[in-house]
Amino acid sequence: MLSIFKNLFSPFAEASELKQAIKNEAYLVDVRSSYEFSHGSLRGAVNIPLPEIKNKIKELKGKKNLVLFCRSGNRSNQAKILLEQNGIQNVFNGGSLSNVQRILDKIND
Repeated sequence: MLSIFKNLFSPFAEASELKQAIKNEAYLVDVRSSYEFSHGSLRGAVNIPLPEIKNKIKELKGKKNLVLFCRSGNRSNQAKILLEQNGIQNVFNGGSLSNVQRILDKIND
């Protein structure tokens, strides 16, 4: 129950949680449109636009530490909720592409 309120009031993963997830072989998922993705994303990220997430649930079930991101964090939060409703755990809303990039830069420094 507490996690529901946490998601409502703070949908983005804490920086420390996100950093740990990324260090632990995160699967980076860019939920922006294919057009947005084609104009740049994170190295190693896969593109699964938000409207396609529901069709990829079986594929994503076996992944460890899914880190979702988009332009602002809104679409990635919607994708996170959908995945969790379908039994997928260890899903993190990384917020924006730039937020996840900042954390990757800190890890690589």
